Amino acid sequence: MGVVKVIEIMGNSKVSFEDALQNVVEETSKTIKDIKSVYVQDMQVTVKDNQIDEYRVNAKVSFGILQD
Repeated sequence: MGVVKVIEIMGNSKVSFEDALQNVVEETSKTIKDIKSVYVQDMQVTVKDNQIDEYRVNAKVSFGILQD
């Protein structure tokens, strides 16, 4: 029987939501192996001088846990 763990990660980007999400996956995969899926829970932007300054995502990353 497999077990999946879910962690919540926040990512950001000056480029786009897609880039912010890619940053979540890239950074998480440096320490977490066997990522199964990413669920975008929330998206938001920060605004500076009436322009979008930063894209932010709050995501849930699920990954498999090895069992003996």
